[in-house]
Amino acid sequence: MILVTGGTGLVGSHLLFKLVSDNQLVRATYRRAHKLDAVKSVFAYYTDDVDTLYNKIEWVEANINDIPALEIAFYGITHVYHCAAFISFEPNRYKDLRKTNIKGTANIVNLCISNSIQKLCYVSSIAAIGQEQDAETLINETTEWNPENDNSVYAITKYGAEMEVWRGTQEGVNAVIVNPGIILGPGFWKGGGSGSLFRQIYKGLNYHAQGTSAYVDVWDTVSVMIQLMNGSTKNERFIVISENVSFKTFGHKVAKQLSAKPSTKEATPFLLSVVWRLDWVNHKLFGKRRKLSKQLAKSISEKTIYDNSKVRTELNFKFQPIDESIAKVSQYYLDDLK
Repeated sequence: MILVTGGTGLVGSHLLFKLVSDNQLVRATYRRAHKLDAVKSVFAYYTDDVDTLYNKIEWVEANINDIPALEIAFYGITHVYHCAAFISFEPNRYKDLRKTNIKGTANIVNLCISNSIQKLCYVSSIAAIGQEQDAETLINETTEWNPENDNSVYAITKYGAEMEVWRGTQEGVNAVIVNPGIILGPGFWKGGGSGSLFRQIYKGLNYHAQGTSAYVDVWDTVSVMIQLMNGSTKNERFIVISENVSFKTFGHKVAKQLSAKPSTKEATPFLLSVVWRLDWVNHKLFGKRRKLSKQLAKSISEKTIYDNSKVRTELNFKFQPIDESIAKVSQYYLDDLK
């Protein structure tokens, strides 16, 4: 039987749809019951028979720091997809990020060890990959992580979570780690994921940052995960991205698909340095949530180029063009507006 943690998220819900569609025996964890409706909404994008597929999932309410609940979730499990995570770039949320991403992953790894799980697939992020000094140098799985860099709190905790997975491999757990870029998929239009980008662009964004990032379709991410889980590969990590695209280009492509007004102004590093400082003051004086940290401002101003050749070679995998992903997700967004 397969266990999926974080089953109510973007990756988890799409993974669940694929697994139950393939008649796999699946158990999934959730933290809040109202989040289960999001899974049904995702299923509805791809089938008219939502209830039949959804009811194949055995749900267990379990926070990944609730050991007794997790022990119940692990009963009879042979394979684990660990998708649960906390995504935030707010420096003041560092303790919460550590608790979920590092401590929570440590709990999953420990239970994999004690339950003799055959294989673990951990969903990390390109944020946990090291950076190159030269912007033109490809970043790959061997690029060294530098703890002395001014890394974001999210990146630090995802890297720490990977260390827990590698610890597990030293104690007998077969594992694979995937490091996706920004994952494009429908159904989560609010919050910090890619769906909120489509929502913001539709409403109108005046500015775009100078930097670049890497993007990947959610179905490509799920497909890579399943192929790695079912294959003989173990104790390896893989960058999972389709294309490296500038924020300006990505925003303009989305705006075109949504018939929205594209951004016309560039958010220079100097402008962003002013904005993140004002954001910090707003947080300190008025308790407002952080929207732009120093580290995030720096990240979106930089050019980074990620190399996906390892996973393409390993699986003979062909990624969907980002234009196709943007077109599909944009149409889902417009349909949901109706």
